[in-house]
Amino acid sequence: MKISFIKYEKEKNYQIPKVFGLNVEELKEPEQIDEKIEELKEKQYTTIVIPNELASFSEKVINKYKYDNTINIIITPSKK
Repeated sequence: MKISFIKYEKEKNYQIPKVFGLNVEELKEPEQIDEKIEELKEKQYTTIVIPNELASFSEKVINKYKYDNTINIIITPSKK
């Protein structure tokens, strides 16, 4: 099982996954979320964790990945 976190580059709260050696991808623009998920899926990541603010920029999180058995999308609350 390969796990990746996706964050907006301005967020600072992903130090713990980095300390444990987990993959943390940074996006320059929130609109890049669908492309990044597809890229990670091609690299055979099975679990992707994204904050709900980034999830709101994705058209596919609800419509496509919900029915895809090869990938788990976990949406976490965003901290403000």
